[in-house]
Parts: sequence; C-alpha cells; structure tokens
Amino acid sequence: MEIVVHDGDAASPMMSRVNNAVPLLNVRDTTLQYKTKRQVVTATYQVNFQVYPADRFILLGPSGCGKSTLLKAVGGFLTPVHGSIELNGSVVDRPGPDRMMVFQEFDQLLPWKTILQNITFPMIASGKYTPAEATERALLFIEKVKLSKFAHSYPHTLSGGMKQRVAIARGMAMGPAILLMDEPFAALDALTRLQMQQELLQLWDELRFTVLFVTHSIQEAIILGSRILVLSPHPGQVRAELNAHEFSHENQASPEFRKLQQKIHDMLFAEQMQDAAESDDEE
Repeated sequence: MEIVVHDGDAASPMMSRVNNAVPLLNVRDTTLQYKTKRQVVTATYQVNFQVYPADRFILLGPSGCGKSTLLKAVGGFLTPVHGSIELNGSVVDRPGPDRMMVFQEFDQLLPWKTILQNITFPMIASGKYTPAEATERALLFIEKVKLSKFAHSYPHTLSGGMKQRVAIARGMAMGPAILLMDEPFAALDALTRLQMQQELLQLWDELRFTVLFVTHSIQEAIILGSRILVLSPHPGQVRAELNAHEFSHENQASPEFRKLQQKIHDMLFAEQMQDAAESDDEE
C-alpha cells in the first residue's frame, strides 16, 4: 500500500497525528462476499485500512469494486468471510447506534413523519436518549444544517439537497462513533452537490466528527477527504492510501490538485490503458 504525503514533509502534522493516535476503525485483511441467484461474488479481497478520530476517510474506486459493500460491512450488515472489522477495539458483528448511515437515495426518510420526528425516531427507539433529550439534540442539528424553518415539515415538501441535510442531521444527532456516507451527493445536480460538499466540510470544521465516505468521483474524494483509499476494479483491493488534507474547493485549480487527480486517475484506469496499448500494438 502506498502512502503519499503531498507537502513533502514525512513528519507532517497529519502523519504525526495518525502515527500517534489509536485507530477508531480497524479493517484487517477483509474479504467480503455476497450471494446472487447464480453465484457467490467476491466483492473485496484482503483489504486493510485504519480510520482515526476526526478522519474524513474516503473509499474511492470504480463501480463494482466493493466500496458500498465495505461500508455495509462496517455498518454490521455483512460479515467478512476472511479478516475482521473492529470499531473501538470491538469486533463489528451487527448494526449499532455507534454507526449511522447516510445513503444516496432521497427516500431514506419516513414520509409520514416530520423532519423533527425523523431525526428523533432512531434516538428514542435505540434507548440512547429520552424523548426530551432527543428533541433538544434534533433541534440543535436541524439548526446546524440550516433547516430550522422546516422542522415540522414532511419530507415530500423538501428538495433533494434538503432531504440529504436531514439525513446528515439524523446521523449526527445520534452521536455515532463514525458516520458512514454512501455516495450521498451523487444524485444531486452539480450546484447542489457543490453546496452540500461545502456544508459538510463546514460542519466537520465545527464538530470534528469521523466520517467514512464512499464516492466514485476523484474530484469529490480530494476535496472532501483527509485520506483517500484507492481501490482496484472488482474484486476491490487496495491500490494506495493518499493524503489529501491540504486540498479544498479553493485550490482545485492548483497544479498540486491536478497532479493528484491525474495520479489517482492513472491508478484507477491503469488496466484499461494497458489493454488499449496492447490492442494498438496488435493492430
């Protein structure tokens, strides 16, 4: 596995923090499989990575490389056939309120409940908070995602971006150890996606939560991630782990940003480029 430090300093603050901290999430030699009607599919093969407190850790790779499957396994919905996944030193073997998920789909909210009720529902159902505590926390996070005026509205009255804000608020209000995000902005239009990326980073600046984020967008991975795990095509294996903490929307036109973007592109499409070159040689 390759670790790249872009500031040229092998003892950068990011690397020092990672080297000295205890990992929150430890994924060890993890091979994941799932069954279809016709066969058993190996989604990932012996994947290793560690997520530390306050990381914005990105799983990046082409479609079918097992990114979402890895996220489901961290969420406790899928058991590895080899290796292990540990959160706070305990093996993950079931879902729990210490891991909250935000999906791509807009229908992840309960349509018969208001925004406030959608957020308080898992908090009360899990027994983690009393109704009064849940309401107080929910209103706080509704304010943080700038939806206070819509606390008593129903999901069908909201835009796609607003629904994703609610999903993020619901996840954060639970106070999870790690927030799991599966391409949450992929279905949004370009301008709303940009806005949601900025708002997520602003929220992170304020709260310093830990997030494991799946995307297939190289640009989004560099902008949002402090670290990026690049996965190979199916079955997903680790190609590299890259530091990206110095990048943002503001410097995405810089030579350094574009260099990293091209580096990741070459990693993801190395096999296709090699096949194309061999094809040209044969002709």
